[in-house]
Amino acid sequence: MYITSREKAIIELIVKTSGKHTAASLAAYLDVSGRTVQRDLKAVEKILESFDLQLVRKMEKGLAIEGKNEQIFRLIQYLMGSNPIDQTPKVKKLQLLIALFQEESFKLQALSADIGVSMTTLGTYLDELAEWLGHFHLEIIRKRGVGVDILGSESSKRKALANFILLYFHDELIESLFLLENGNSNQEIILHYFLPDYLLAVDRLVNTTFTRSKQRLADSGYIGLILHICITMQRTEDFPLLHGEIEPSNELTNESHLIVDICSKLEALFPVTFTKEDVIYLAVILKGSKLQEANEVPYDSIPLSKLVRSLIQDVSSQLHIDLTNDFSLYQGLLAHLEPSLYRIKQQMGSFNPLKEEIMRKYPFLFLAVKNSVEKHLYEIDSFPDDEIAFIVLHFGSALVLREEKLPIHALVICPTGIGTSKMLASRIKKEIPGIDHIEIKSIKEIQRKDQIKDFDMIISTVNLPFLDVDYMLVSPLLTEENIAAIRQFLRDNIETLTENKRYLASLSKEISKAGSVTKTGITEVLEELKVVQHSIEAVLKNFRVYRVPLRNDHDQIIAEMVRKAEKDHLMANRKAVLASIKERERKGGLGIPGTGMALFHCRAPHVHELIFQITHLEHSLVVKGMDGKDMKMKNLLLMLAPEELAVREQEIVSLISTSLIENHEAILTFSSANEAMIRTRLESIFLDYLYTNIIKE
Repeated sequence: MYITSREKAIIELIVKTSGKHTAASLAAYLDVSGRTVQRDLKAVEKILESFDLQLVRKMEKGLAIEGKNEQIFRLIQYLMGSNPIDQTPKVKKLQLLIALFQEESFKLQALSADIGVSMTTLGTYLDELAEWLGHFHLEIIRKRGVGVDILGSESSKRKALANFILLYFHDELIESLFLLENGNSNQEIILHYFLPDYLLAVDRLVNTTFTRSKQRLADSGYIGLILHICITMQRTEDFPLLHGEIEPSNELTNESHLIVDICSKLEALFPVTFTKEDVIYLAVILKGSKLQEANEVPYDSIPLSKLVRSLIQDVSSQLHIDLTNDFSLYQGLLAHLEPSLYRIKQQMGSFNPLKEEIMRKYPFLFLAVKNSVEKHLYEIDSFPDDEIAFIVLHFGSALVLREEKLPIHALVICPTGIGTSKMLASRIKKEIPGIDHIEIKSIKEIQRKDQIKDFDMIISTVNLPFLDVDYMLVSPLLTEENIAAIRQFLRDNIETLTENKRYLASLSKEISKAGSVTKTGITEVLEELKVVQHSIEAVLKNFRVYRVPLRNDHDQIIAEMVRKAEKDHLMANRKAVLASIKERERKGGLGIPGTGMALFHCRAPHVHELIFQITHLEHSLVVKGMDGKDMKMKNLLLMLAPEELAVREQEIVSLISTSLIENHEAILTFSSANEAMIRTRLESIFLDYLYTNIIKE
């Protein structure tokens, strides 16, 4: 059993002063941050478990160790005879990895001395790292008389180092960023590698850039991008990417613009130069980690939309439960799958640290998703289980949210407030009766204690720096130990938690008797009906099919369609709308492969209501398809929507886009240029939607 000197000091303090110390007072006593103590307490809990003891947190009474006296005596004996270490095996492995990546070859004896481990331990660490590095197509070579070397590309080395830090030092990195941001860090080097000035500048630039661009990153994507940029800055001069090692792609246009913007600003701040290969490499990383807003209009990639609906339908069939009308699930999968498929295509070696736990907790759901993925993504030889586990989280969230909602107001804090936090909130509602309302916030949104004073309990997946508050530190997947700890917390603090809720409980009964709850429910339903009715009526009323003679440029056709829509008072400022359409086209192809149709679209504040129109061309024009290849377009489809859309409006827009290629008959209908036939098809689609989603509900 490994124990650090600080962990030993914490246990001894709690044993000597049971119930007197809180995490904050321990931090002050040990002269470390509260976040460091919270991380150490997690390790302390594991040590106590091996002695059948329990660390108890109480709101008013502080920390205490509970269990049999003989077990506490055994613990004290162990502490007296233990020799604490100050660096864990994972820290030693990180130092080893950094050393191997910094030199072309190393003598074993020199490595052993530098890392501070025996030759036997070094051999064990090298064996373990060799397995890890194999996932990134890297190989450790040990030659007698020569030393140790790593064979593989520079891009693979950068990915391996970033992923190792993400997996094993995620919490420490977040703490370091917060300390830097608040000017409370005096470290000359962070995590044995990163220069503090680089890390702070990159964090600020990435945050500013993506706030301005209104794009979101996956949970680990934000931190991952910061890591990759910092690693690139520190390696590009001595270990440049080779020409041709990273291939440019038309898919990376938008990502490249963002990376160039960040890199140019860093070059102005520091004596560093990013090569063309560096920019492409970082754009690939960004493309694989980007997560679009889940509430964006989901018709950017119609083939992907169709794939998502097929996956949901297939999993629903296997589980004998209908999830096909769960629009939140559809949006979540759509936003997740695009970067997921790109990661697989680029062999980026994405790892899911929760994979084993997901497979254990949701074995049948995992198998159902795996079956569906292999069925509908047969062109991918081997879809990684790590990526399947991410998809399972989305389905698991949808299934858990169908359970009964149980009156405690809880706050869930995650690194970015997205991704696994949704699954965590769903699991808490299912597993912990009484927690009725859960709010999710990112760690960046929580800076002061007064921002969280109105919550009954705080549950976090990461340690919280600078906040002197009691909170539960849990796994993103909520382990059985986490569930037991939350239940025990509720039991220990039941009087405090319910003290101010007696009036609210009696008030809710009075409201219920008066019928106000029912009235509110009816009002919400009627409002939804109005939105659906208005959306469908707008699409049918504004639908047109135009025929045009030969045109050499599809921009002319779009401009004419927009001009007519403005004339019909469906929009204003057509120049701004045309600019929005052009901006979307620059991000990627809009042609639907194998159909002869292209869907040009945008959401703009100048558009007053939903517009769906088609122009049939006498002669084909060449446009870029959604698969990145050129294709012939015979039918130009235009879909415009207001910038702000209700959920039901988003469903209607999504419904139209995915219905375009629902089957061969649908493709023939929408490409027929027969306005009456297409209108009849739209009416049939909307009627089916009403029966399935509105009337049935």
